[in-house]
Amino acid sequence: MLTQGTSMKGDTQRRRSNVTEKVDNQAEENKYKSKMGLGRYMFRRYSLLKIVFIVGVVYFAVKVWQVLGVPNISNELPPPERKAEVIKWKYSKNSQGLTEMSFQEIINTIKSKQVQKFSRPLTDDEVNTIAKVKGAKLKDLNKVYESSGSLKFKNGRFLLEGKPLRILSGAMHYFRVMPEYWEDRMQKMKDCGLNALETYVAWNLHEDEPGQFNFGGILNIRKYIQTAKKVGLHVILRPGPYICSEWDFGGMPAWLLQDPTMKVRSDHPDYMKAVEKYLGMLIPEIVDLQYSKGGPIIAVQIENEFGSYSSDVGHLKFIKQELVKNGIVEMFFISDGIVNDKSGFQVAPFYDEALPTANFMKYGLGEALFEQIKSISPHFPLVVMEFWSGWFDHWGQPHANPSTKYFASDLESLLQMGASVNFYMFHGGTNFGFMAGANWFNTSTYKSDVTSYDYIAPLNEAGDITPKYEIIRELIRRYEVIPKGLPDLPDLPAISVKGNYGKVVIDQFMQMEDMINSVKPIKMDKPVPMEMLDLGEGTGQNYGFILYRTVIKQGTKLKFTRPVKDRVHVMLNGVEVGLFTWSSSFWEVKVTQDKVTDDNILDILVENHGRVNYVHQGFNRFNEEHKGITGEVLWDGQPIRNWQAYPLQFTEDDMERFNESSKWKIFANWKGITSLYRGTLNINGTPKDTFLNMKGWKKGVAFINGFNLGRYWDEGPQKTLYVPAPVLKPGDNKVVIFELHKASHSIMFEDTPILGGSQSGTYSGQDV
Repeated sequence: MLTQGTSMKGDTQRRRSNVTEKVDNQAEENKYKSKMGLGRYMFRRYSLLKIVFIVGVVYFAVKVWQVLGVPNISNELPPPERKAEVIKWKYSKNSQGLTEMSFQEIINTIKSKQVQKFSRPLTDDEVNTIAKVKGAKLKDLNKVYESSGSLKFKNGRFLLEGKPLRILSGAMHYFRVMPEYWEDRMQKMKDCGLNALETYVAWNLHEDEPGQFNFGGILNIRKYIQTAKKVGLHVILRPGPYICSEWDFGGMPAWLLQDPTMKVRSDHPDYMKAVEKYLGMLIPEIVDLQYSKGGPIIAVQIENEFGSYSSDVGHLKFIKQELVKNGIVEMFFISDGIVNDKSGFQVAPFYDEALPTANFMKYGLGEALFEQIKSISPHFPLVVMEFWSGWFDHWGQPHANPSTKYFASDLESLLQMGASVNFYMFHGGTNFGFMAGANWFNTSTYKSDVTSYDYIAPLNEAGDITPKYEIIRELIRRYEVIPKGLPDLPDLPAISVKGNYGKVVIDQFMQMEDMINSVKPIKMDKPVPMEMLDLGEGTGQNYGFILYRTVIKQGTKLKFTRPVKDRVHVMLNGVEVGLFTWSSSFWEVKVTQDKVTDDNILDILVENHGRVNYVHQGFNRFNEEHKGITGEVLWDGQPIRNWQAYPLQFTEDDMERFNESSKWKIFANWKGITSLYRGTLNINGTPKDTFLNMKGWKKGVAFINGFNLGRYWDEGPQKTLYVPAPVLKPGDNKVVIFELHKASHSIMFEDTPILGGSQSGTYSGQDV
């Protein structure tokens, strides 16, 4: 049983500020000199003035040192107000792997009605896979799916109200984009020639705690769908409950893992009960927004890429039944790709209950999936539900750079054959807070996703058009607009002006010891994962950091019996003695005798770096995604007992409590580790989007006005954090940073992102 406890006594006295010590010493010196004065009245007067003067000099010296001693982050800053340039290819420094010449070559080829001659190369393994998939015989079911919704199909074409419809859709997720920008991004989709919007639904955000649902603010999915209708876009809804999407735990709530027997994406009774409750709350929010009821929703997905994970089609039937029970009447579909030389349609045949659609990047692989779909029924339209326009990044890995020219060639092939296309992503947005997920494959290790979900998409992270946008627009004009005699597309959208606010000096810091004094600790005999903590009302910890603390006697070796998830700082008496990550193969710390006394405070700070969002079929990794310490901690071979855990979730309440603390001190080259730091960004006039450059810092999380921008890490590839204007305000904006290793004296707010490569706004990689 875990119970609430009291905090262990820290050792903060030996961590006092150098500035405070100087002031105190000077005051003592003045007190001694007072005994030698010429007169009590005159001494008191001049001594007080002298003390005030000295304190002022010290404070002024510190401020000058902070400003002048800051490493030069940017030798030459751009002007603070950069005007939007004329819409040309070079409006953006984001080349997406293209030179200006190669970009113009693609555009000119499209406009001249020639066919692009770029042929995407395939590996030998891919060629073998294509042959196996094309040669596979699918299971013969008793029937094939026929839509009873508003959107129907016949002879390989969609029909809406009896009229042919080719779906040209763009993926954008409401939970990755500020609500103030929803309409702007949707209008840019419409202006590019798209007629539909596709979105996932993030269960873990809507039900952050069991039974507590939130559909407000950035989670107002009803308003999001209504905005799509206002703009003139149909909506394709993908409600999960599993969505993948490089999102923590694939969109499933972490509290599911409180059950040690849990089997997600299965017919585990508690999982099914949770899904039933979730869909029973979600669908009534939007059920009247279906096309048949006057809304824009024309299609609804059942689960997501299920055949890549499981063959249990009974689970798919359960989810469909729940959707129907709650009022979904529009067309149902599934989407899948190829895993281990098999398509998801082979592993989990469900084409008697929903339209099969394909997910891929390379046309050659997609063509093999299309062959399977056509073999099921000649009436099935060919749909790429996820035509991957770019790719995502992992921390510590090179920046992704899939070829833009091959993207253009593959898209042209799809449009030529009459296929419907959903661009995943059209606008990626941002994994704000702790919501970035991770990938784990049976052939590789855990890989944590970065904060940015720019995805090298047609609209970049800040919502501006890219070369891919212009390529898509020209291809849609050629193959859809002009042949059908539709009104021509509008001019290219303007580029938003970004804020170049420059340097913000760090004024104050708060040591971790003072941070945790405001956090209620939880007592336990042995450490448990964060999901198993009892935070009250049956809830555990979902995200953030967790500090495990205990007292140990003299010894020399600390050992973890199981790897700790995901990144671990081991501190003894406030000094770091060990650092482990998911790539560590050795989980022991040897401590020299000079580091220990009779009683030692052992702190183990663990960072949850994102739960996996994708797992191959046949692996149990989803159900093993507990974060924190999951085994024993041994000290000289003996299990350590009597722990306290401090959950550091950095919720809005946590940030308010930290900001109101009286423990903040003047920042004067504090050499400690793992502390909070803060400064003030002052903005004159209306705030603009900007990018936070954390050069000079090591690793942590950044907040502005209490809003969690996400993780930063000098390992890259991402070097800046996107700061949307809606989280800013005119005047003072409080910036708070939780740094784990090394603080600098300032931060920079610039008008250009650095997501990879050596130059701001450019992508690494070649035009291939």
